[in-house]
Amino acid sequence: MARIAGINLPKDKRIEIGLTYIFGIGRPKSVEILNKLKINLDTKVKDLTEEQEQKIRDEVVKLPLEGDLRRSISADIKRLQEIGTYRGFRHRRRLPVRGQKTKTNARTRRGRRVTMGSGKVKATKK
Repeated sequence: MARIAGINLPKDKRIEIGLTYIFGIGRPKSVEILNKLKINLDTKVKDLTEEQEQKIRDEVVKLPLEGDLRRSISADIKRLQEIGTYRGFRHRRRLPVRGQKTKTNARTRRGRRVTMGSGKVKATKK
C-alpha cells in the first residue's frame, strides 16, 4: 500500500484517482504530476515500483497539502471575518459566499429548516 503525504492510497484504484485522496490534489493536479514524472495514468497503485512511489513523494512534497493547506484556508477565512468583508460576514453566518440564492436551495450550507406549518388550526372531533 502506497503511503504518500501521510495518506494511505487505495491499492486497487488507478494512480490518477488514488492521488486525489490527498487533500489539495484534484484530478487536474494529479494528471499534471503523473505526466511530469512520465508515469502511466492507468497504473494501479499496487503496481507502482518503489522508485515511482519515491518520485511521486518528492513531487508532492513541493505542494501545500493536508494540514498546512487546511490551516491556510482557515486563516484566510478568519482574516476576511476580522476585516469585516461581505464574504467574511457570509462565512460567519454560514450562508453561501459566492452569490448563490438562498430562498430555495442552499440546503448543504444552511442545513434543513423545520417549517412551522400553514397556520390552519386542526379541526377537533365532536
